[in-house]
Amino acid sequence: MTTMSSKLPNGTTGYKLTKADFQQINRRNLVGFQAGWNYERMQHSGYLWIILPQLRKIYGDNTEELKLAARTHCAPFFNTSNFLNTIITGIDLAIEEEEGVESLETVASLKTGLMGPLASIGDSIFGSLLPTIFGALAANMASQGNPLGIFIWIAVNVVVDWFRCKQTYIAYDQGMKLVTTMSDQLNAITDAATVMGVFMVGALVSTNVGIVISAPIDLGGVTVDLQHICNMICPKLVPAALVGFVYWLLGKKGMTSTKAIFIVLILAIILGGLGWIAKG
Repeated sequence: MTTMSSKLPNGTTGYKLTKADFQQINRRNLVGFQAGWNYERMQHSGYLWIILPQLRKIYGDNTEELKLAARTHCAPFFNTSNFLNTIITGIDLAIEEEEGVESLETVASLKTGLMGPLASIGDSIFGSLLPTIFGALAANMASQGNPLGIFIWIAVNVVVDWFRCKQTYIAYDQGMKLVTTMSDQLNAITDAATVMGVFMVGALVSTNVGIVISAPIDLGGVTVDLQHICNMICPKLVPAALVGFVYWLLGKKGMTSTKAIFIVLILAIILGGLGWIAKG
């Protein structure tokens, strides 16, 4: 490995990343990015592990510059989307390869500034939108005995992982241009994904939440069908009301998803036992 005597003024060895380096980064990203996750600094150790072989080549093995770079990457809190984290990795390595230890403060600020926006974009599109659309499609097809649903879900995940790998090359080549000239496009994608996600939640409520009011009401000898009245007001009004109730619960202080699930289960058991609601 390169020694201190061959160092450039910026503390680097002058090494330029190769295709093999990017392949190694992508393999490590796919299998180990979350391996070192902890509540104190989240993904910082996984991020360092992904790029450590390349940092050794850039700064030299067992050098003070390498130790400084490693400490810098471990110092800040870091948590972003698993699906877009290599955008930060590509930009980071492009800067460090060019400017060396002089860029470490800039890199730390870059990671802090980009992790939030990329988390919202990646989680909206790859964590919510695609699983909602293709997961529901694959599950419905599989539940009807169509094996094509399984292959659809596998194909989607293969494409997503391919994109995770491809963006490393793009980010390295384009560098800061991704952050500056494409910021408006990224915001537009996020907004569109959010709107699409809302539509898909509504579609899933109407197709997968099956609950009806089964208890008739007797008013002066006339039986009133509450479910029929709800359907006349708005089809699938009862499932929508149930989902709205869950959202309201989750907005309460101290409420967690686990608590909300138990509340809904208890209400379903009580109301179902009384014969007031039934599966639609």
